[in-house]
Amino acid sequence: MDNKIAIFKGKKIRRIIYANEWWFSVVDVIEALTDSINPRDYWYKMKTRVKEEDGFELSTICRQLKLEAPDGKMRETDCANTEGIFRIIQSIPSPKAEPFKRWLAKVGYERVQEIENPELATNRTRMLYKLKGYSDDWIEKRMRGIAIREELTDEWQQRGAKEQRDYEILTAEISKASFGITPSEYKKLKGLERQNLRDHMNDLELIFTMLGERATTEIHRTEDSKGVAKLQKDAKAGGDIAGGARRQLEKRLKKSIVSDENYLENPESQKRLKG
Repeated sequence: MDNKIAIFKGKKIRRIIYANEWWFSVVDVIEALTDSINPRDYWYKMKTRVKEEDGFELSTICRQLKLEAPDGKMRETDCANTEGIFRIIQSIPSPKAEPFKRWLAKVGYERVQEIENPELATNRTRMLYKLKGYSDDWIEKRMRGIAIREELTDEWQQRGAKEQRDYEILTAEISKASFGITPSEYKKLKGLERQNLRDHMNDLELIFTMLGERATTEIHRTEDSKGVAKLQKDAKAGGDIAGGARRQLEKRLKKSIVSDENYLENPESQKRLKG
């Protein structure tokens, strides 16, 4: 699954790729269309009203998926795919409904295009990093890291890791063994809050991250690992390989690879990350 934020007329709409299609946060859509100060309450009352008027349960076209909440934690949220959102907004009296439908159709179509031609998604990601000022060398490493990460999470899903919490535990295991700290501790070190940690790593941090995750993937495949407990042992083993290489380099360089530098629109930080 992949989490992203879309913007409709200045309003953030959380969305996630599930089963190869976009699923959107229902309360975010309601807030964007109604400007309600309590979109959750609006959604609750709306479900009740539609059931009474039409006998239709709006909840049946929704699925609870984990999205990042304002406090930074992943929480289960009512989500609907493009077809489901179209059905929901039919019950929302709003002058924004028609432009939102057009926006939704465009966003959904972009995903269809990306499924048919994955290179479009890759090119779009490269362009976004380029516009943010990242160097070509850094972008190449970041894109390779994304591919390695996706390959690893595919293995996890096939081998028994189904919940978002499983992914978090396994990722933390690799990070602890590779760098001596968990991703949340790493973000705190870099002064990050909701930003993507890997977008704030320098070249060596990205390289050792890739090494730990690629090693873990190979261990899973070689040992035909099954179940979260075994995957967790493999994650530590893969991370240990990256951690051992990191410590050897640190000994030679006489400095830590783990860095507090970030990319928060700071020109000096940008220069260091590019280096």
